[in-house]
Amino acid sequence: MSNFYLQKYAYCQEQIKARPCEGLGIIVVIPCFNEPDLISTLKSIHACDKPKCAVEVIVVINAPENADENVRLQNSSTYDEAIAFSKEVKSNHFLFHILNVELPIRDAGVGLARKVGMDEAVSRFEKIRNHEGLIVCLDADSLVDNHYLTEIEKHFEINKKSVAASIYFEHPLEGKLESKVYEGIVLYELFLRYYVNALRYAGHPYAFETIGSSMVVRSNAYQAQGGMNKRKAGEDFYFLQKMIALGKYTEINATRVIPSPRISNRVPFGTGRAIGDFTNGKEILFYDFRIFTALKKFIESVSDLYRIQKMETYLSTLPECVLNFLKKNEFEKVLEEIKTNTSNQENFEKRFFNWFNGFLVLKYVHYATEHFYNRVSALEATHDLMLVINKNEKIKSEKEALLYWRDSDKNS
Repeated sequence: MSNFYLQKYAYCQEQIKARPCEGLGIIVVIPCFNEPDLISTLKSIHACDKPKCAVEVIVVINAPENADENVRLQNSSTYDEAIAFSKEVKSNHFLFHILNVELPIRDAGVGLARKVGMDEAVSRFEKIRNHEGLIVCLDADSLVDNHYLTEIEKHFEINKKSVAASIYFEHPLEGKLESKVYEGIVLYELFLRYYVNALRYAGHPYAFETIGSSMVVRSNAYQAQGGMNKRKAGEDFYFLQKMIALGKYTEINATRVIPSPRISNRVPFGTGRAIGDFTNGKEILFYDFRIFTALKKFIESVSDLYRIQKMETYLSTLPECVLNFLKKNEFEKVLEEIKTNTSNQENFEKRFFNWFNGFLVLKYVHYATEHFYNRVSALEATHDLMLVINKNEKIKSEKEALLYWRDSDKNS
């Protein structure tokens, strides 16, 4: 088998020698580092309603070369448990593959662990010439609904041109952890939903959730964009920006991933870190909604940029926070380059938003927060957004706001 992506971009040689089932259509990839309860995740997947296609789950138990003894012992224990489970539930149409890899200190982290598993998934699909096979990403501390696999399969059967998708998620809001953790997860998940919905209000075409445990991509699209990156955190955000740029990016809202709300110091930012900081007294504050109303005014003018001649007049109409950010990023020079390389309005707008993508928008939001608008409370921010979306909606608590946006996102 000769494959350009695997020869040039794969991190390592194939790990699984057994030939895959000809009907293989979904591969779930799970990175696992120092994880005490992987089996709950594996049982959750195995309990799913079975789709028409065959399914494989690739678990990448991993640690850096310099991992301490406690991590090595936990990984070894997890590996033995997972191997035993995989043998117990083995069937021709539903297989679990458990890998145990040591990663170089420089690159060790969730990005590289995901890449090892996703590259292996490419190799599996290429063996049976299923170039559009679905590579699903999950985390080792997440659970899923029973119709998780069947809804993923159904979604891509209906949306044949979709290259990738975000999967709806909900963190647990109660359970065995300390109450402060659940207070924090309400705020953190609300922050995620507020940000995406504020971007949608502003009209940005890249307004999607980018959660590593809740995403799926076709194998050929994964290869076309150079595969997963090796980032130790935020790998999901950067990866999905490339997928969204291809167009035909969709959402799967008919099923649910249930990520853990637990505290974790494994990465420098993200859910576990934010909840840890919150329980230690750090507030979870939101971006001021005025940042997005300013952004909306700019995005509404993008369709006119292709033909605008008097740039000074145009720039004078922009909100100050947007204008200053654009100047800082050499907007006029970039705009001229985009115009030079496009021959019609549609291509111009596509190329423009490939520049002013989710990453640059996030930089704008941070810039506006640092120089113009301080962060605000969750209720203040969400109230301002809900006021323009649904003038009759009144919220009394952060949890009520979260439930509102969950319902809105699920039914969007």
